Amino acid sequence: MAGCRFKVCIPVLNKIYTLTKKTIISLKENGVDFTILKVKRKCLSIYQSFYIKFKKIRFDKISDKERQRQVGHIFLKDIKISILVPLYNTPEKFLHEMIESVQKQTYSNWELCMADGSDDKHKNVMEICEKYCVEDKRIKYKKLKKNLGISLNTNECIKMATGEYIALFDHDDIMHQSALFYVMEAVCENDADFVYTDEATFESDISNIVFCNFKPDFAPDTLRSYNYICHLSVFAKKLLDKVGWLNPEFDGSQDYDLILRLTEQANNIVHVPQILYFWRSHPNSVAKDISAKSYCLLSARKAIASHLKRKNLSGEVYDSVVPSTYKINYQIEGEPLISIIIPNKDHVSDLSKCIASINNSTYKNHEIVIVENNSEEQQTHDYYKSLEKNTNIKIINYKQPFNFSAVCNFGVLHARGDQLLFLNNDTEAITPNWMEEMLMFSQREDVGAVGAMLYYPDDTVQHAGVILGIGGIADHSHKHFRRDEYGYASRLTIAQNLSAVTGACMMMRKECFEEVGGFDERLAVAFNDIDLCMKIRQKGYLIIFTPYSELYHYESKSRGVEDTPEKKNRFHKEVLLFREKWIGVLDQGDPYYNPNLTLERGDFSLNFKKIR
Repeated sequence: MAGCRFKVCIPVLNKIYTLTKKTIISLKENGVDFTILKVKRKCLSIYQSFYIKFKKIRFDKISDKERQRQVGHIFLKDIKISILVPLYNTPEKFLHEMIESVQKQTYSNWELCMADGSDDKHKNVMEICEKYCVEDKRIKYKKLKKNLGISLNTNECIKMATGEYIALFDHDDIMHQSALFYVMEAVCENDADFVYTDEATFESDISNIVFCNFKPDFAPDTLRSYNYICHLSVFAKKLLDKVGWLNPEFDGSQDYDLILRLTEQANNIVHVPQILYFWRSHPNSVAKDISAKSYCLLSARKAIASHLKRKNLSGEVYDSVVPSTYKINYQIEGEPLISIIIPNKDHVSDLSKCIASINNSTYKNHEIVIVENNSEEQQTHDYYKSLEKNTNIKIINYKQPFNFSAVCNFGVLHARGDQLLFLNNDTEAITPNWMEEMLMFSQREDVGAVGAMLYYPDDTVQHAGVILGIGGIADHSHKHFRRDEYGYASRLTIAQNLSAVTGACMMMRKECFEEVGGFDERLAVAFNDIDLCMKIRQKGYLIIFTPYSELYHYESKSRGVEDTPEKKNRFHKEVLLFREKWIGVLDQGDPYYNPNLTLERGDFSLNFKKIR
């Protein structure tokens, strides 16, 4: 027993040794403060890894009570799920583990359809599969005359299938024994025609989990940035027949292409936020290194491009910073006027820096509307006079006490543009084409608001979108991450759908702003931008965060902090008002986050109390 415990601890000890070594290097290269932050984050990661492996997410451990509940559960619909597995030179160990993970399913109405394109050197694959077929009539096997490629091999599996629903399963992966049960729950309770689950990547043995992918609910722009849905995907056979089977033109990213087509036509897409699929990482797998199959990247770009064409969206697809992630440059229609609305009170140095960065931007068809709000310093008014020669800058006076919502609403009344860009006076644009990067999304009719990447002056993240529920109401994603970090599941590097973005830099169509009634002036300071986004989403529009539009944000210098009894009381009232308005949404949880992730901070670490 002691030897077994020591063996279990070896991976953890190795990680601690590696961490110590990297810490010493980081101290030399990055200094003390950043190194401390990195060490804390890495220690938490090690603990999470240990927790996942030996406490909660164990493939072979499930309580007797849970097992009885599942096996004894009678669903209202009697649905057969056909599990498709194209085989190709599958190692014996992987093949046995894959098949037996299906046989262990607590939901029994399934069939396993395997089409084998293995070469003559791997006849053992056929021998193993035929033996399973004799033992379990739910298992079907077909030896192909030749390898047709991943897509056509999978289509041969479809020809074998008789189920009402289809599940895609790789030949070297493993299903949690509850996978099909929870899929059936989603189908029966939500009438879902497309279901996907969370997944984990493991190396060598299923106990050695290296990454857990806790996914958001369906997010079309996130899906266009990378195939975050991936495994496990289960969908109605009728839906598959409607959109067409797998296309060999996209071999390497055939699942991505199919998922894009299926989700375009699906009536009800349901995400099951539980780890129910285990993706094996080995030297020749995409899970280990995309360079093992570099043609996948080309196929993925082609799949996205085809998707855009079907959706009548004009844009070019490029590889993004992280392998297997993508950036779309949507074509900007015309040259719409952007009205940049900047509330201001004094702080000339900040305002002048902000305006200079706007003037240095590549998008020129803009106007700047400065909403002057009771400035007290003479140099502020002197600066305003110096701006009078600029025909694209207007200064309007709002003489009431500071109310961000009212100030912005007042600014919109004087805006001529079809596009509105709300911008804090303490921001400074970094990327010259930052407006174009936002406009390409804002011009879309299905998009209600677009937010940008904001950094603190020390090049750490200040805003990468907003997550509902963090800190009780909402807070920024990935706050204090370093500028060159990728974030959880590369989310600092991709355009994505989120529930809200900050009003410090937010672009939207004027017609959309007016449709939702603008900012709620009862929310003078706190959560007015989040409230606006909630109203936008309530109307059915999407909110998008793009990391390709980058600015520095010097964090509300003009307004100051909530440091007086009056300000604290106002903040408390606004918190109560926001909670009252959106209690239903807050109780449901952020659809673009995951209930397995913490609400104590925005670093996407595990919620140990609620992990499923």
